Amino acid sequence: MGAGHEDGTTEGAGAEPATDVPVVDAAVGARDVGATVSGGITPPDHPDDPDLPENRGRRPAERSPGVQSLDAREPLTRERIVTAAIDFIDTHGLPALTMRRLGQRLGVEAMAFYRHIPSREDLLDAVVEHVVDELYADEDVYLEPRHGWQDYLNRLAHGVRRIALAHPALFPLVVTRPPDAPWVRPPLRSLKWVASFLEALLTHGFTREQAVVAYRAYTSFLLGHLLLEVAQRGVAINAVDDPDGAPDGDQADVGTEFPVLVDLQDLLSLDETVTEFEESLESLIARLGTMLTTHAGHL
Repeated sequence: MGAGHEDGTTEGAGAEPATDVPVVDAAVGARDVGATVSGGITPPDHPDDPDLPENRGRRPAERSPGVQSLDAREPLTRERIVTAAIDFIDTHGLPALTMRRLGQRLGVEAMAFYRHIPSREDLLDAVVEHVVDELYADEDVYLEPRHGWQDYLNRLAHGVRRIALAHPALFPLVVTRPPDAPWVRPPLRSLKWVASFLEALLTHGFTREQAVVAYRAYTSFLLGHLLLEVAQRGVAINAVDDPDGAPDGDQADVGTEFPVLVDLQDLLSLDETVTEFEESLESLIARLGTMLTTHAGHL
């Protein structure tokens, strides 16, 4: 090994790429939240989906960025560590992330991280913050309503969906990581975005009670739909999911006990994710509009 640098890099760290870090062994956390199917995220069923990262000039979730070792003279920074951690989780799933494996990816000793990020838990907090902050860089999402509250909610929902599609293995962490304020519900996480949401409604005629009802309904819709969507891409969304899925059942047995399931198999197997998201979002916004105009206190 070459001589060490103060920032934790080693001589020649960037000269000869290290072997890519393997996915965590099946016996170690393969059924944990954020674990992915063997081989990584599965390709989308609707490649023309405008919210997919590849249709917005970004790396597809299922395509590994590969090993990205630091150059010998390239400084180690908090931003580089967090970005590398996000890429690692995108590729290998959340359970596989350790400080040692991340160090291998960057060509440094794990101890070099602790000057910038004290622990893995601090790293996960930083990862969630960084991912949610992608909303600020999304030119189609507004921090305040420019064309009415309906347009604001529609843009924000698609922005959160783009985060889920860009980082499927990370999204379960985004929606389960404790926020700064324990009464705030995911997936917005950022208190600035929660305040933006509530102020957008309060300044457009919603009462305090209606704004909170709207926030709860909106976040419940996003959580439910997007967690199911990333699960379809091969991500475990709770600690008992098997990301590789159970073996296919015997169709004859299924047909004998539940003939209606076999009869409707052609329809049940269709992936209507994009249509369902749009229709459900449209229906939710319409119901919120009805609540506003009728002065109701619930949906």
